[in-house]
Amino acid sequence: MAGPLTGIKIVELAGQGPAPFACALFADFGADVVLIDRPPASGWKLDVPRKYDFYMRNKRSVALDLKSAKGMATAKAMIAKADVLVEGYRPGVVERLGLGPDVCLDLNPRLVYGRMTGWGQDGPMAQEAGHDINYLALTGALHALGQAGSPPPPPLNLVADLGGGGMFLVAGILMALHAARDAGKGQVVDCAMLDGVAQLMSAFQAFRQQGTWTDRRQDNIVDGGAPYYGTYETSDGHWVAVGALEPQFYAALVSCLGLDRAQLPDRSDRRNWPAMRKQFAEIFARKTRAEWIEVMRGKDACFSPVLSIDETWNEPQMVARQTFVDMAGLKYPAPAPRLSLTPGELRRPAPEPGADTETVLADWGIKNGVAA
Repeated sequence: MAGPLTGIKIVELAGQGPAPFACALFADFGADVVLIDRPPASGWKLDVPRKYDFYMRNKRSVALDLKSAKGMATAKAMIAKADVLVEGYRPGVVERLGLGPDVCLDLNPRLVYGRMTGWGQDGPMAQEAGHDINYLALTGALHALGQAGSPPPPPLNLVADLGGGGMFLVAGILMALHAARDAGKGQVVDCAMLDGVAQLMSAFQAFRQQGTWTDRRQDNIVDGGAPYYGTYETSDGHWVAVGALEPQFYAALVSCLGLDRAQLPDRSDRRNWPAMRKQFAEIFARKTRAEWIEVMRGKDACFSPVLSIDETWNEPQMVARQTFVDMAGLKYPAPAPRLSLTPGELRRPAPEPGADTETVLADWGIKNGVAA
């Protein structure tokens, strides 16, 4: 079955991080995503071998020297036929290259021009270098993470790069495509990780102003402060996670721990949390992770083992859902979310730079840098 984005042509100026991640999701669901890579002969080397760059799956690659007249003409011919262009460079880079929004929208008034940056296209930090941890730091997200008395830990690059960046870029481009379909006019999607993380923090911004969220780490309901929402070490050195927020799930957790809820302090009083967390930790340390899995199975205690990456591949729920699939000898996450009529599909592994140049240009009707 064809994906829901079949027929959508996307030009991606090859880069790293959230923009390629967003374009991989488009490709999973049928869009023809074509990378404009630098020619291999230019001496440019990939930071990650393409075989292991999962964000490049389902895409095709055209190698163009954008500093040459022919390469630029071919790129513009492709953009003139595209529905979407995506770039993830610092503000001003593509303008200096000659492929800024004004140029591209003049070539193709229906084009959706997706821009992915960390700090945004304007403001005093727009030209500063940065990574996920920096955007988290400025939005208050990093300050809220981690254990009391310890340095705030970087949560991989999941929050700013992929959540506040890639996923917001996906949403923005889909909105703009919908508008272009109705109005026949494209637009620029200015997606900044800074803005996205601020949105992801909106509930905590509200709680802080309400007075129900303190400015201290591990002192709140979902930051590890509450004894019923956090992680505990087991007797074999593994870890388990509990998230029993609601009263009925909390009651189930307490029962599985062998405790009498009537004998426990009031969980709504934060002053009781340190002692309760210590008590829970002592109990969890008496059994292995496997033993706790059996104790908690089917009890609705909001419990799960903390698995390593390798362990997730064979975990029964993951296997039942076919969350991971094999392609080209590697395990990939299956496309998500799952659509009942037009699901996503893994069709091809990441292409080497320029591997599809002739095929793509033929498919798109471009010859000698000119669109047919």
